[in-house]
Order: sequence, then C-alpha cells, then structure tokens
Amino acid sequence: MKMLIGCSASFLLLLLLSCLTEPAESRTLHLDSCSVSVHTHELRKYYAHIRSNAISEDNEIGMKLLDRSLMKNVQDGQTCCFLRLVLRFYVERVFSNYASSEPQQQRCSSALANAFVSIRRDIHKCHCQCGEETQRTIDSVHAEFIKLQANRAAQKAMGELDTVLEWLEALGPKT
Repeated sequence: MKMLIGCSASFLLLLLLSCLTEPAESRTLHLDSCSVSVHTHELRKYYAHIRSNAISEDNEIGMKLLDRSLMKNVQDGQTCCFLRLVLRFYVERVFSNYASSEPQQQRCSSALANAFVSIRRDIHKCHCQCGEETQRTIDSVHAEFIKLQANRAAQKAMGELDTVLEWLEALGPKT
C-alpha cells in the first residue's frame, strides 16, 4: 500500500510539473535551401527583460538601424544570407557593446547572445550564398552603427531587436 501511495504521489508530482513548465516554442525557419530550428519563445522571454530599458535608453530617436522595410525587402534566395549577417552584426557589434547596470538584464543579454551564436552556428552549415544587394544592405546597417558611439549604437540596436524577432517569427510555422 505504501508503495502504491508513493508511486501515485510521484506520478502526481510529475503531472503537476509538466503542467507548470512551458514547452519550448520552436519554429523551423525555411532559409532558401535549408532549414534551421529557432526557439523564438526563449528569445522573446530574454528580450522581454531588457526591452523597456533598451527602448527608454535610446537617445537616437531620429534614426533607425534596422528598419522593417529592410527585412521585408530581402530578395528571393537571400533570406539565409541576410539572417546570417544580421546575427553576425548582433553577436559581433551589438551584444559586445551593450551594457546594463542591472544584473538580470546582463544575464538576459548574455542568453540572447548565446542563442544568436547557436543559431548562427546552425546557419553556417547551410552554406548561404550572399548577393551584392544583401551585402550592401548589411553594410549600410554597419555604417549607421559606426556613426554613433558604440554603446549608444548597441542600445539602439537592442531597442530594435523587436523588428528582428518579428521577422524571425514570420519566417516559419510553429513546430
């Protein structure tokens, strides 16, 4: 009888834990000739912790680094390349220059950076081919970034990360 009660209690505990934990939402992004799985829910969760600070600390109101039109106008066959270059931009320029005085925001920024590195590693296997127009588009983002002081530019790019996440979410259906 004790064993039956113990097994029942264990089962109920597992059932309760499974109801409380959120499943990792993953999207399969179809990037031209290959596919990559991205946990958009995790990206959103980490970004939610830094979003309001990133936006409120952005003092460069009159300019945009990553306008929605850039992402809407990605040429056919260039999605893989564009995403790879955007991730590279965030990993090499933005996350390395973004600073927050809040430890929780620092952890979330690090988690986002690690997630971007992981996605980038997966995309690297795709062997994306970049066209001149796509490279020019990303070069223009870099040029605007360089016009600002590095930490201000990183703050602006963090505030505009919503645009990138929306674009990512639109690339593929939930799996």
